[in-house]
Amino acid sequence: MELIGERWSLLIVRELMFGGRRFSDIRANLPGISAKVLTERLESLEQSGVLVRRRLPPPASAQVYELTAFGYAAEPLIQEAGRWAAQSSAHDPTLPLSAASLMLSMRAMVDRAMLPGLRGRVGFVIGEERFVAEPGPGGLPIRRGDVQGADAVFLANDAAIIAGGIYAGVPWADLEREAGLVIEGDRDLAMRYVAMFSLPPPLT
Repeated sequence: MELIGERWSLLIVRELMFGGRRFSDIRANLPGISAKVLTERLESLEQSGVLVRRRLPPPASAQVYELTAFGYAAEPLIQEAGRWAAQSSAHDPTLPLSAASLMLSMRAMVDRAMLPGLRGRVGFVIGEERFVAEPGPGGLPIRRGDVQGADAVFLANDAAIIAGGIYAGVPWADLEREAGLVIEGDRDLAMRYVAMFSLPPPLT
């Protein structure tokens, strides 16, 4: 808790779980955090060995923040915190969330018994962010990357749209008709993929 217990710290770590991000990217995905507080938290996490700063080579020449191996090892903490929070009767799966939050929730809420029966690459285009999931017997690796060549692709302006279908039971046809969701490619694979996830029952 001394390393990551300050407000926003664990959320910053969450946003970096799929690779390095610029300061502006992190702040955009954490509504309510000020530039000053974000700077302070990044400096604190760097001093603790949780993340490092790196400058991308030209032509990008941008500074990014990346987790160290020690930082990436915090993922089980985030997953368990998510499972715990989802068991609250006040939990609302339709509230806004970042794309990284949605991807991490999938790794936390997946029914692992269903993974061996699913093959294929499932892509997600959420605003400007892109991820690819490749379920299989070994788990559910998800990475940032080009969705070109994915067998099925979900496209949405906001991660909450996809979360609504997965966790709140909003019909996918309604999301396509009313929320701008697009599902491309192998629809059967897409539906089998999202069927692997569910929230734990509430405890209060």
